[in-house]
Amino acid sequence: MSTKTIITVLLGLFPLLIRSQTPLTFQDATASNVRADNGTNGPPVEEVHYYYDQWPIGLAVSKQGRIFACYTRGNYTFTLGEVSNQTAEVPYPNLEINTPPGGLSTETNNIAFGSRSQDSFISVQALFITPDDTLWVLDTGRPTINETTAPTMPYAAPGGPKLCSINLTNDSVTRTYTFPPDVHFPDSYMNDLRFDLRSNVTESGQGIAYIVDSSNEGRNGFIILDLGSGKSWRQLNQHPSTLRTFEDVPSYQGIPFYQRTMGQPLGNLQEGLDGAELSLDGSILYYSPLTSDYLYSIETRYLRVNPATDALAAQRANNNVKNLGQRGGNANGFAGDSNGAVYMLMPEQNAINVYNSTTLQTELFVRDPRIIWPDSANVGFDGYIYFNINQLPYQPTWNNGTDLRQHPGLILRAKLPNNGTKSTFLI
Repeated sequence: MSTKTIITVLLGLFPLLIRSQTPLTFQDATASNVRADNGTNGPPVEEVHYYYDQWPIGLAVSKQGRIFACYTRGNYTFTLGEVSNQTAEVPYPNLEINTPPGGLSTETNNIAFGSRSQDSFISVQALFITPDDTLWVLDTGRPTINETTAPTMPYAAPGGPKLCSINLTNDSVTRTYTFPPDVHFPDSYMNDLRFDLRSNVTESGQGIAYIVDSSNEGRNGFIILDLGSGKSWRQLNQHPSTLRTFEDVPSYQGIPFYQRTMGQPLGNLQEGLDGAELSLDGSILYYSPLTSDYLYSIETRYLRVNPATDALAAQRANNNVKNLGQRGGNANGFAGDSNGAVYMLMPEQNAINVYNSTTLQTELFVRDPRIIWPDSANVGFDGYIYFNINQLPYQPTWNNGTDLRQHPGLILRAKLPNNGTKSTFLI
């Protein structure tokens, strides 16, 4: 290599050597073009109500805009309430019906059982308002006891678990349904419900209710109730599509979640069947376990047959479950609108997804950092979807007795797309 060539090469390297001695500077991401996730997507999310006392589970919104909330109970004063202003709720219909005579639970041979009261609310898990503006109240009959030490849930006693209808015109209970012991087991836990009130879906002509049994200890499945005759039966009992996912580890706000309950080993969420929603025409029921990423469906005609009158009814139902594939994570409650959309509350993503039965895909509806465990959703008559925020993963029962929640809890709402509103078809 000639001297001239060597000099040329060294001159070419000189700028690189100079740059290598220049200190590096790091740009603040807020002032750069670096892509970042701001945690929001979809329509604006509005704050409707603030919970400063009792942490909520279910809610429902009437035609007149009245808002009702329920609270699974341990030490709470009432389990069913009505929003009275933006920061407070009052017992509904009154405090007396929220106060079971003899207390929330009793003991027999050192075994705890929930109250047997058919005339009082014990621990209300879910609410639903049908298109005729009737408020339906689902009472598990299983309050939490020993909340501050080793929380446990007593077994259900006959008469305690019930479904009640309330006339919102005069705020009175119009009917109460209870369940026989071969339908609602002592360790059952009724979680959510949907209705088809058309006269042609049952022999009684008064409609049907589909109730979720999401028991952590027992047999997941659906309880089917004929609203005319009062008869009830089970379907998809312990079907794989209703069972929890073994050792599921979700992440909430980016943190992998394990259940830490006082007096128990480190564990995982145990809940199986959770969310459920009917198609617009009532012919299909969509559902899933809380701890599963999969969405399932079944034609409701298979569920409406009572196995007590048809020996093959349970087998037909089991054989006709459809796996609709994954939907982007675990999902909690469901809701549906007049466009046939099925909304799914997605606690891992601080979001609500929607299943599109036309494209056969799950799509994002809304995402917001305030959606910290959305628990129960209600499509209102005003074209909004309302949903509770209760920060459930931070409750003391799941965190060795330490309450990591921060008041207030919330009711949020978002405007539905395509002029969606509450479906009034199934009546």
